[in-house]
Amino acid sequence: MSFCFLSCRWILPTWIFKKDQFDNLEKHTQWGIDVLEKYIKFVKERTEIEINYAKQLRNLSKKYQPKKNSKEEDEYKYSSCQAFLATLNEMNDYAGQHEVVSENMTSQITAELARYVQELKQERKMHFHDGRKAQQHIETCWKQLESSKRRFERDCKEADRAQQYFEKMDADINVTKADVEKARQQAQLRHQMAEESKAEYSSTLQRFNHEQHDHYHTHIPNIFQKIQEMEERRIIRIGESMKTFAEVDRQVIPIIGKCLDEITKAAESIDQKHDSQLVVEAFKSGFEPPGDVDFEDFTQPIKRTVSDSSLSNSKDGKPESRFSSKSKGKLWPFIKKNKGGGPEDFSNLPPEQRRKKLQQKVDELNRDIQKEIDQRDALTKMKDVYIKNPQMGDAASVDHKLAELAQNLEKLRLEAQKFEGWLAEVEGRLPARTEPARRQSGMYEPQNTLTVNNCAQDRESPDGSYTEEPSQESEVKVPAPEFDDEFDDEEPLPTIGTCKALYTFEGQNEGTISVSEGETLFVIEEDKGDGWTRIRRNEDEEGYVPTSYVEVFLEKNAKGAMTYI
Repeated sequence: MSFCFLSCRWILPTWIFKKDQFDNLEKHTQWGIDVLEKYIKFVKERTEIEINYAKQLRNLSKKYQPKKNSKEEDEYKYSSCQAFLATLNEMNDYAGQHEVVSENMTSQITAELARYVQELKQERKMHFHDGRKAQQHIETCWKQLESSKRRFERDCKEADRAQQYFEKMDADINVTKADVEKARQQAQLRHQMAEESKAEYSSTLQRFNHEQHDHYHTHIPNIFQKIQEMEERRIIRIGESMKTFAEVDRQVIPIIGKCLDEITKAAESIDQKHDSQLVVEAFKSGFEPPGDVDFEDFTQPIKRTVSDSSLSNSKDGKPESRFSSKSKGKLWPFIKKNKGGGPEDFSNLPPEQRRKKLQQKVDELNRDIQKEIDQRDALTKMKDVYIKNPQMGDAASVDHKLAELAQNLEKLRLEAQKFEGWLAEVEGRLPARTEPARRQSGMYEPQNTLTVNNCAQDRESPDGSYTEEPSQESEVKVPAPEFDDEFDDEEPLPTIGTCKALYTFEGQNEGTISVSEGETLFVIEEDKGDGWTRIRRNEDEEGYVPTSYVEVFLEKNAKGAMTYI
């Protein structure tokens, strides 16, 4: 009897089952699980990239954020810096969206697929176990059939031999009747055993054919159908995960777009005019340009008067330097930062700058006063609680602190009154911002004594304070400031450029240097907005000249190439 393997069909596609193909199916399904695990690893690495990128963006944004209570914080009053700050904040939100992508991919893809892979492995193991069990069962049935067949064949041969022996004994006249009967009985027994083996073989064969039919048409197709459905679910699941992969990114696109829109909006809000006005407000001095220089008629034998804005001065026929070393005042254009700090009332600053500094000081003192008041009120409430509930604490224990706060408050109030007085003095002397009033600047006044004729005028001293002359014939003493004493003590400044003298300048005052028209010198300190430039002729000769008298050429590495006249 021959045995052939039958074919079974899956729904889609058709797979022909053969004994040697069962292992191939097992390998293929394992490969499918490996592909799924590879995709999980890919998504996991993508989430790590997203979270690291978000972290780097946050660190970048934090790195360029202005530090609190630092000079950088003052820079963010300009619209361009505010736009940059808005960009940093939006980049922080932008980083947050990458964190959302990482979190969603982890929860919706990585975690779900990892759980599904475990379930898939268990299901696959169960199906192939059932397949092997069915295979072993049909193989056992086949072995039983073979065994029954061999027994039937053996019994048939034994019955044939017994029959032949009986016939031989029956034909032999020399054999006794008893021996013939015995041979006959043995033949009958063997025929009976052969019939029984035949019946058993027939029954076993029918049972095997039934089992074989069920195996190839029911059990194995069902197992394969389940494996096919499992494999198709795996394929569908990985496709859905890829869609989720794209959808997670797509969900944050609108928010990222809003971040980019806000950055664009911040860039468009930059106002160059506003920033320029802030620079003007921050650095304007409050001084007015000097008045016209009066004509001095040297043909008249009379004593000439000197205009307030003249660059030369004579007294009793003897020129006197307004930068005399005997004078102890300081002229505003030549004010330099002292290592020990300036005057308490900021009188070394131009009027407008002085007003701002005084206002800042008053605001700072008022904040300190408010803090002290808050502490005093809190301690007062605590003392009231201690008085009403002695078990909570000793009311006398806070008296010392209250007394200390009272002393601090008194000191701060006196200090605030002092600065408010200076502020009121400055604000009272500054002209209204809408009136184009003209005042004489002390920038180019070399004389020590000014004679005021015809009308009373507001006068401005080099330290930023003002005096008012009530009469026509009054005389105002203007102290001639000297250069900072540290001028000669400083280390030699490096050269930052060169300059060419446009006109001859006689440096008769201390701190200035004489130059001739066309002469070329070295620049060691550029104009700080006061109208003077510090130059050097050689190692021993250096000083200040009016910026308008020279043409300056700064070197490229000294704040960029710049030329001004």
